[in-house]
Amino acid sequence: MCGSERFRANGKFRVNANHKVLDAWLLVLCTGCEDTVKLTVLDRVTVRSVRPELLDRLHHNDIRLAGELLQDTVLQRRNRVRLDWDGAWRLDTGGSGHLDREIADVEVRFRAKIPVRPVRLVAEGFGLSAAAAGRLLDEGSLVSAVRLTGRVARDFAFTLKRDGTMSG
Repeated sequence: MCGSERFRANGKFRVNANHKVLDAWLLVLCTGCEDTVKLTVLDRVTVRSVRPELLDRLHHNDIRLAGELLQDTVLQRRNRVRLDWDGAWRLDTGGSGHLDREIADVEVRFRAKIPVRPVRLVAEGFGLSAAAAGRLLDEGSLVSAVRLTGRVARDFAFTLKRDGTMSG
């Protein structure tokens, strides 16, 4: 392998049984050299302890299972991998016609548990610089029931109050 730390999953699994013990891996491809790398899903597990529906999904290369497993923090730690979420999200503002309003109440819904920094999402979604979004937060013009400076991976809402002169 070339030493790249970036991989992409193709939804393929490899399952190996040795007597009554089972191993399973999610196959990923190195983005640098295209070599296949195996991420351990099951390691020396007795066949009886594996739910039949999980085994069926592994055998049928269930792409949804691959997505679920890649978001599993236990699998990430076991395999010493970290997901790169850059470019994996966006704030759909429905066009720019409402961006000049003084108050915008926004609900953010997640299709997948992708961790985002809400203040960064606000900045990009409303065409602001990170510094401008930070100023709005500091002055109380950007408010939410969740902490906007950390990472969030669940639905949340925020209110943005603008005076019409704020720009990126």
